[in-house]
Amino acid sequence: MATQMSLFSRTRAPTCPGARRARPSAVRVQATLLPLPASETRSTVDRLKKLRLITAIKTPYLANGKFDLPAYDALVSHQIENGVEGLIVGGTTGEGHLMSWDEHVMLIAHTVNAFGDKIAVIGNTGSNSTREALHATEQGFAVGMHASLQINPYYGKTSKAGLLNHFNAVLNEGPAVVYNVPGRTGQDIPDDVVMEICQHSNFLGMKECTGNARIKNYTSKGVNCWSGNDDEAHDARHSNGAVGVISVTSNVIPGLMHKLMHGSPDPQLNADLKELMGWMFCEPNPIALNTALAMCGLARPVFRLPYVPLSRAQREKGAALLSKVQEHIPGCKSVRVMEDHEFILVGRH
Repeated sequence: MATQMSLFSRTRAPTCPGARRARPSAVRVQATLLPLPASETRSTVDRLKKLRLITAIKTPYLANGKFDLPAYDALVSHQIENGVEGLIVGGTTGEGHLMSWDEHVMLIAHTVNAFGDKIAVIGNTGSNSTREALHATEQGFAVGMHASLQINPYYGKTSKAGLLNHFNAVLNEGPAVVYNVPGRTGQDIPDDVVMEICQHSNFLGMKECTGNARIKNYTSKGVNCWSGNDDEAHDARHSNGAVGVISVTSNVIPGLMHKLMHGSPDPQLNADLKELMGWMFCEPNPIALNTALAMCGLARPVFRLPYVPLSRAQREKGAALLSKVQEHIPGCKSVRVMEDHEFILVGRH
């Protein structure tokens, strides 16, 4: 494992009277995958393309809304111990959109420093602003992330030509997974845009949320894909050519999700988990996951607004589903429905 470093180093203050203090410069933290010498980059990209199970990791909070790093480290350790090969840090599930960029880059750096020799760290440094995406991605690679996750510009949607320019700009920074989730962005990335950007040497593949028909279309043309839908991931992997899944449910049951992705086709296990996977998305992600981890005692019951916990009725349903797989939930000693007053909602942090 690389020696841990702070994000910034300062040169020693000059001794000459009146001399200017040198400006701080970013330190590139060495990890096992990236950054690497140019001669090794190709093999690194190839390895990243083969990751079968990537968890979109939850970001737990303290009662004041700040990061709970000990709880985060425990969650990540559970992932590694159960065969997860990669993490999306600060994604939708990790609530990157509720973080400042300083928080975002700090969490990426912390993950690299603590776990970068054991698991691939993929920082969600995408933005609807190309300028912001470039700056955040540059910072992410400077602190040692192995790859980035890049969304198409949302809200202020752009043209096909704009998409191509945006993606090529961020791909020039380093290896990236391109994320298509039109339900959140309001724009479906067109096939012909994907077929062009997939030729970039830093393109790792698509995280595709529109369904398995789209995944099969891409994989039949040689485009690497991960399913972005847990309930479709088994069939995406075993019947439609996907390399694996970028999963939410694996936060809770990483070992079972590993079995779905790495083992032989297991339609019975997939069927057994479908109801839990469905419950995980009974409200917009990450509401159910945040509630589940609190009920399992794996994260404090703290929500950064505008997220709030599930209703009691949904908590009761979830507790029953989680209890069925409790032996497969690392670190979970019991599952509690919890009372409304136990949850903490934080608007300022």
